[in-house]
Amino acid sequence: MTTTPPATPTTTPPDAAPAEPLDLRLVPAALGLWIGALAGVLVPLRDGLAGCAVVLLVAAAVLVRARLAPPARRAVVAASLCLLAGFAVGAARAAPVWTGPVTALAAAGAHVEVDGTIERDPVLRGSGPMGEEAAATQYVVGRIRVDQVTGRGDTHRVDVPVLLVSGDREWADLLPGQRIRVEGRLESTDHPRDDVAAVFRPYTGPDERATGPPSAASRATEPFRAGLREAVDGVPPDPRGLVPGLVIGDESLLSDDLRDAMTVAGLTHLTAVSGTNVAIVLVVALGLARWLRVRGYALPVVGVLCVLAFVLLARPEPSVLRAAAMGLVAVVGLALAGRRRGLPALAAAVVVLVLVDPWLARSAGFALSVLATAGILLLVPAWTRSLTWLPRPLALAVAVPLAAQVACTPIVLGLSGQLSLAALPANMLATPAVAPATVFGAAAAVVSPVAAPVATAFAWLAALPAWWIAAVARWFAGQPGAVLPWPPGAGGVVVAVVLAVLALLAVPLVLRRPVVTVAAGTVLVIGLLKAVPTPGWPPPGWLVVACDVGQGDALVLRAGERSAVVVDTGPEPRLVRRCLDGLGVRQVPLLVLTHFHADHVGGLAGVLAGREVGRVLVSPLDDPPAVADGVRRRLAADGVPVTVPRAGDLLRVGERLTLDVLGPVRLTETDESESNNASLVIEAGVDGVSVLLTGDIEPSAQRALLRAEPGLDTDVLKVAHHGSPHQEAELLTALDARVALISVGENGYGHPSPRVLDALRAGGVRVYRTDEHGSVAVVRTGDGGLGVTTGGPRSGPAPRRSVNGRRRCRWDVSCCDATWLRYPPIPSSRSPSSSVPRRCSPSVPRAPSSGRRGPPTPTPTCPRSPAPS
Repeated sequence: MTTTPPATPTTTPPDAAPAEPLDLRLVPAALGLWIGALAGVLVPLRDGLAGCAVVLLVAAAVLVRARLAPPARRAVVAASLCLLAGFAVGAARAAPVWTGPVTALAAAGAHVEVDGTIERDPVLRGSGPMGEEAAATQYVVGRIRVDQVTGRGDTHRVDVPVLLVSGDREWADLLPGQRIRVEGRLESTDHPRDDVAAVFRPYTGPDERATGPPSAASRATEPFRAGLREAVDGVPPDPRGLVPGLVIGDESLLSDDLRDAMTVAGLTHLTAVSGTNVAIVLVVALGLARWLRVRGYALPVVGVLCVLAFVLLARPEPSVLRAAAMGLVAVVGLALAGRRRGLPALAAAVVVLVLVDPWLARSAGFALSVLATAGILLLVPAWTRSLTWLPRPLALAVAVPLAAQVACTPIVLGLSGQLSLAALPANMLATPAVAPATVFGAAAAVVSPVAAPVATAFAWLAALPAWWIAAVARWFAGQPGAVLPWPPGAGGVVVAVVLAVLALLAVPLVLRRPVVTVAAGTVLVIGLLKAVPTPGWPPPGWLVVACDVGQGDALVLRAGERSAVVVDTGPEPRLVRRCLDGLGVRQVPLLVLTHFHADHVGGLAGVLAGREVGRVLVSPLDDPPAVADGVRRRLAADGVPVTVPRAGDLLRVGERLTLDVLGPVRLTETDESESNNASLVIEAGVDGVSVLLTGDIEPSAQRALLRAEPGLDTDVLKVAHHGSPHQEAELLTALDARVALISVGENGYGHPSPRVLDALRAGGVRVYRTDEHGSVAVVRTGDGGLGVTTGGPRSGPAPRRSVNGRRRCRWDVSCCDATWLRYPPIPSSRSPSSSVPRRCSPSVPRAPSSGRRGPPTPTPTCPRSPAPS
């Protein structure tokens, strides 16, 4: 006979809480409503109705044929009905925006008179790259709810939003709720399914055209908002822009370069009101209420009133309402009710928000907020338990940003086309400063109408943590490995989802082991400090590189081992720094700034970082003045001498590089841009290869150049002004160039012009553009000829295009055969050549002309001293 051993009683460790079951009952309804609203605001009515019919048929088939448990059957029914409701709400809201008289008038580019209401605070955009505002480049963006439009002899009653865009800064002074009547021009939006019916460009400013006062809410809260702006007026520039953004979502004082740094560092959610800010204000308010012995039902009432006041102060716009809802859910779910009730609260918030504003269904910010909140609710408790070897505050500081980052990864990668290595550590370092900056900033706003000195003191207290946030953003954004390119399109999204799932499985295992966690953090830091090399880059024997810096110019001329002359710096420090680091450039004996437009000097800090810069040549025209002054002050602070060269100057850098200054010969007043025509024009000789650098000169300056240099020819032409259509045809065709380099990025100006591209190609010139090819290098081939290598570091994801009929790589890491493109030989009338794999190989270059202005004068080289940090 056998005996069964007695069951061994199981014991639960005292520190291990039992797993809390999730309440998923509202999740299918929220998802169904979200998907339905998304379809309603994105697809035509007929297609949407057909899709809804298909969904209903599939749901009915599932209910009839599948053996589902009652909860599952209820979930299918709820999801299907909510999908129909979401589509109905979304289509009803979108139909008046997409059709109607405003849309028709915009398609015709009609002159109209608009009666309407300012719907959101107009925002001033376009601050200078040196932190100074350049008034000439600023513009105002706002939103108007139009209720009457008069155009083409008819007056129409409507109720649709339009986007206000104006170069008149006075529009930024208007407040939400203020009625206006103004004449202007309507234009169609870039996307036929936008949430505005048209773009409205007023002919005049709002002076004497405002026909009514702001709304009651705007009148009540504007003294507090204006008081906060006045309170931070004396603090340094970065905190001055960040504090109003953190507290009331006012980004009007935020400089464009800091905004870009926050984006690269993954801190964009801190530049405007987010759920984090609402949660901080709510927690502090509830803590003060408890300290004042508020108990029972009065405590939630205090919390609701506090959030309501915060929403009114920050303006009840969709983004603020979304932030308030997510902040409430995070506090209630994580701190009070646990994740079991937190998830239903999140689902309920999604339902309410989408019903109130169906356009949120297509908002990336809304999706990121929901995913981040869900990640915090579901992942943080378990991941914090995995970090028992850390103090609880530090464990939360690691777990919260990590959970939000993992949850948001698929959408972030799909939208941005790049993986931010800086986001996690930057958020970990910046998060502790968010609470004091928000609390002291809110206190400054509250007391500002009655006690301005006290508000100023609070503003300085808020400025200290805000300065830390800005410093973290700038430091991480300046690291060469801050972001990595990511494959675009559906394939990239699939890979991102797989990566997020793997992270969900692997992170708890990693966090339980201190050694593994520290090792992973070390690898992340190394990746930040050192740019990930692009396979095969830089190519051996490179002579000239056009760096892909987006919509801007940055060219590198090789002067020796780890030494180069840099011509312009592009719009952003991170991009030019990455290019120079990838080329191994540590010494810059000469930096040339052709003129002072932001897309040519904005990346100055990226050239100065970690490199010896010996001397700088600049344009004779200091325009725009604010930008030119900022450049000179930055160079003076680094002890770099500045020289304005003259036409005829001939300089030698090292043994292989000469620079012949051809222009500007004289500055004349024309209808063209004076700054562009004041660009330095230089013919460089790099190891026997002639390169003509034209800055942004326009047709009149191009004709003057041809008259001054009648025998001018070159091997490589840097096409002026990013391939703008404003070109002198003779300059494109008479130089006998073999290669044309166009430094260009995504833009709304139509650069490069198809007419310019056709003219160059008709003349037998091979054209390379950085937006399609990435960074481009002109190289010496094995037989002494001239070749071109493409596929260097990119400023962003490559567009889906074909080159010469061939499918090309779409990003710059490990795709296709490598990152190179193979081309047939560049046709040349000078001598034949053969094709070389992975590069285009034109003929052996001619010997450059020399002695036109006498022997070259030597340029002093940089002293060999330790590179500045």
